[in-house]
Amino acid sequence: MPRPVLGILTLYLNEQKQLEERNVYQNMITEGNKLGLDIFVFTPMDVNASKKNINAMEYDPTQRKWSRRVRDFPNMIFDRCRIQKGYRFKQLLTFRKNYGHHLFLNRPLRNKWIIHEVLSKKENFRIHLPETKLVTRISDVEHMLKKRSVVYLKPINGTGGRGILRIERLKNPNHYYIQGRNQQRKIITPQKIHAARLGSILQTWDMKDSYIAQEGIPVQLPNGRVHDYRMLVQKNREGQWELTGMVGRVGASRSITSNLHGGGQAITMDTLLTQWIKDREIQEQVKKKSEILGLETAKYLEQTYGALCELALDLAINKKGDVFLLEVNPKPAREVFARSGQKDIYRQSIIKPLEYALWLYRQKEVLIKAEVSEVHEEELS
Repeated sequence: MPRPVLGILTLYLNEQKQLEERNVYQNMITEGNKLGLDIFVFTPMDVNASKKNINAMEYDPTQRKWSRRVRDFPNMIFDRCRIQKGYRFKQLLTFRKNYGHHLFLNRPLRNKWIIHEVLSKKENFRIHLPETKLVTRISDVEHMLKKRSVVYLKPINGTGGRGILRIERLKNPNHYYIQGRNQQRKIITPQKIHAARLGSILQTWDMKDSYIAQEGIPVQLPNGRVHDYRMLVQKNREGQWELTGMVGRVGASRSITSNLHGGGQAITMDTLLTQWIKDREIQEQVKKKSEILGLETAKYLEQTYGALCELALDLAINKKGDVFLLEVNPKPAREVFARSGQKDIYRQSIIKPLEYALWLYRQKEVLIKAEVSEVHEEELS
């Protein structure tokens, strides 16, 4: 009996056809072999529409080598594509439109602002959402700064800490302190400015309708570095949502974000939470609240947007133990668990989507057999 086939859909990063998560795909293919799952990697660029096949990338775990082979379309598709600027992302949108009838493990979510709007409709989520506004004009930022001492400006489609600004209203009247990262993730020179200059500085970032302004949650450690927590929830082998793991992240010196790509450090959640909140009971309450929030968020967004198999949630926790949802990521990286020394959780993060894919494949097989049986019975009658 042929093995079920899973195609991992991704995008090349450049004209040299570099893959962002090559090591992750190697691990998935290796683990997939053990589970009886045939896995290959492809991009929209590799699809031959006229011949209805794919010039797929395959990995041989024994030889530790990649190669190319023409393959038929897979039984299932795992969409790992992240937003890019340029023609490759347009190719992806065309692929999703033309091949959307195939069986996908996951469907795309919307941008940060729309996700915030959707979650805001439910009371149980609202208490976990920092105040957030879509920036349609510079005055939107200025109004929020009158209410909040710290405001973060984030691209609605940004990832990895790119293009984020932190603006702090200083005690000195009419003065702000600005920090941030540019689109290449490089830390920009922090500066103290007069309020009169804020508008002209923000104009250079071209924010209209492409940025959100978000209330800053106090998350600076005693050493001045910011921290947050990454939670990963995934479907299991029975198609049910469950918590895979939570981990802490500490930003680099002078960084306003904790992203690993920006020099951040991964630390186990227990270690970091113990440094942040001394009360053991509050620590346990925080972990429980976070887990419930993660699972409920995943279920609700799946009901709203269609099939999902995993989500990462970035959480900020204040000194009182209140949990705030900063961001939802439908294409989560996994290396944060490996870097924090949690190798078992990292391996589970690799395996769970594969086990879910096998469950999904079997469910479809059962449905097909039931439909065939029903047709056969009708013919006999």
